[in-house]
Amino acid sequence: MKTRYIDLIEQTFDFPKDEFQLDGENLVWNGLPLVDLLKKHGTPLRLTYLPKIGEKIDLARNSFAKALKEHDYHGTYEYFYCTKSNHFSYVIDKVLNKGVNLETSSAYDLEMIELLIERGRITKDSTILCNGFKDERYIKGIGRLANRGFHIVPIIDNMDEIYALDEVVEGPCDIGIRIAAEEAPKFEFYTSRLGIGYKDIIPFYMRNISKQKKFRLKLMHFFINTGITDTAYYWNELTKCVNVYCDLWKLCRSLDTLDIGGGLPIKNSLNFSFDLDYMIGEIVGRIKDICEENRVQEPHIYSEFGSFTVSDSGATFFSILHQKKQNEKERWNMIDGSFMTTLPDTWAISKRFIMLPINNWNDEYERVFLGGMTCDSDDYYNSEQHINAIYLPKYQEDRRQYIGYFNTGAYQDTLGGFGGIQHCLIPKPKHVLIDRAPDGTLVDSVFADTQSAERMLQLLGYLPMPGKEA
Repeated sequence: MKTRYIDLIEQTFDFPKDEFQLDGENLVWNGLPLVDLLKKHGTPLRLTYLPKIGEKIDLARNSFAKALKEHDYHGTYEYFYCTKSNHFSYVIDKVLNKGVNLETSSAYDLEMIELLIERGRITKDSTILCNGFKDERYIKGIGRLANRGFHIVPIIDNMDEIYALDEVVEGPCDIGIRIAAEEAPKFEFYTSRLGIGYKDIIPFYMRNISKQKKFRLKLMHFFINTGITDTAYYWNELTKCVNVYCDLWKLCRSLDTLDIGGGLPIKNSLNFSFDLDYMIGEIVGRIKDICEENRVQEPHIYSEFGSFTVSDSGATFFSILHQKKQNEKERWNMIDGSFMTTLPDTWAISKRFIMLPINNWNDEYERVFLGGMTCDSDDYYNSEQHINAIYLPKYQEDRRQYIGYFNTGAYQDTLGGFGGIQHCLIPKPKHVLIDRAPDGTLVDSVFADTQSAERMLQLLGYLPMPGKEA
């Protein structure tokens, strides 16, 4: 009878696969010796494997290049990174190294952009898309950069923004319009709160944009909250969007770009399957077909990929500290960290990441629940995407068990309040960056040590902040 953990995985999945391999009974991820890294740095630990960022950018670019060629598409393609997915400098550096432009979501994003300009990382040849609701600070930041000659493209989220921009922008400025798409059928409301409704776009253009010379309508932005999926809902919304683009193009020949947001799906199970080339090919083909039906020149295509860019670069690791047996069936393995603070999406939206043990794959397995260190009953993880259960090597007091959560590189640090106050004062884990030298050698560096009790007490006002007297 096959009762080892490795037997369970091999019976359930096509394994080894993709970035996961085994070295004896230890898991290897992207060629990284995880057990050695965990012994060196301890747990809980956050790892970022930087080369993965460039790999994902190349993957999408190659798919679009194949699709444009296959469909004899006359427009161009450009990749944009959504900074909200992960603002950290090590991510932005890798993104900019690949020649990718940025999309922002708030006024404070623009202050980051200005620092990158000062450092020569962003030039006047770059394009900056500005999405989201624009308050006074955001509007002023857009005006400041536009007046310095940078190609900044505010995407109108509500009709009043055009008046506010008119007050701060001095010269010619490209703008976009965001379409308020209809949400998925099971969503809590019918129409997205972001953007301008389909029926209002052409009247808004004719009334507020067409008769003035300062703003030139450059693009339409199409965003689906559920992301890019092969569903009737997605294709229906894309079709409506492209038809509105065609109607508007006939009135406004400066319009030449369709900006596709919503993102590509992220791997959440070893069973994950997504045909990237097929989906990109279908998107490009449908845009071209609709444009041909309307006798409209096909647009240039922008894509805004945030989570897709950075998720696969991140992983989060814990050790099992203890096992509690609450009844005949439920065994709780307690981790040396918190799901609520370190992986907040597992708590907030019941998101599931790929979860695997790092060692002891030749041991027998058992079904368990995983509990975090906070005293909150919601601080737990009890199922995986492919099955309503978690199986791990059997707990033994006399040896350490590591576990890892993979593809955690988007949103988790910022939603968890990196460096701030954490629930039950559970500290943020140590964060290590891993890159490869030109010869392929691994180089690891500590981005942030484990958050200290002193730092949290400073934030809470019990101790003076650095540079201030008590």
